[in-house]
Amino acid sequence: MDRRGLPRTLRVIVFILRPLLMLLTKRDWQGAEKLPRGTGYVLAPNHISHLDPFVISHFMVDNGVTPRFLAKDTLMKAPVVGAILRSAEQIPVRRRTANAKDSLGPAEAAVRAGLVVTIYPEGTITRDPAAWPMSGYTGAVRVALSTGTPLVPLMQWGPQEILWPYSKRPRLLPRKTIHIRVDDPIDLSDLEGQVLDEKLLRTATDRLMDTLTAMMAEVRGELPSTRRIDVHTVGKHTSTKKSKEL
Repeated sequence: MDRRGLPRTLRVIVFILRPLLMLLTKRDWQGAEKLPRGTGYVLAPNHISHLDPFVISHFMVDNGVTPRFLAKDTLMKAPVVGAILRSAEQIPVRRRTANAKDSLGPAEAAVRAGLVVTIYPEGTITRDPAAWPMSGYTGAVRVALSTGTPLVPLMQWGPQEILWPYSKRPRLLPRKTIHIRVDDPIDLSDLEGQVLDEKLLRTATDRLMDTLTAMMAEVRGELPSTRRIDVHTVGKHTSTKKSKEL
């Protein structure tokens, strides 16, 4: 990617952080050739660490995609952080609107304009004790279906070894391998042209989360041993095993 095409703030961030990521991590990246070209689309990754946006952005920049994530509109209005996010051309999500479709209006507009928007379907870092994907909210599939653009699953595994979910103690050494897999866009052809009601959106979201879980299982060489956590009940689950934070 010609990084001169990135927003200036992103160029500065890349200039500072990319050499550090190259030094501190090893990379096992596969499937970049499956990223759509010449169209906007939704990139839907699993969420396992506070480091996710950095390692995913590293992958995106090195594969010719400008990183754009959803950010809460309250953050976009904050004095310092908001200025950085706005100048980096991140996408606001209006969480306080009564209508879910209206809250994702800026994301839909960006995708229709040919941009790539990264939306975490889980909406938060996984609370699964073994870091498997939880169920998802419907925002990612809503944007893809309403705009008629691809929904691309991206699975990552490795950032949690540096910074376990909700932990504050990074483990930089020995260097950890960041596994990233991109699969073909989720097949939603049977759902196109239908009313985007809750049942349809849930069906599509389950399809996405099943794909991300299968992609992770292949990398990890194992299957989940417990039922998938419902994101709507995450307050009833502990965030991590305490031993992982010590």
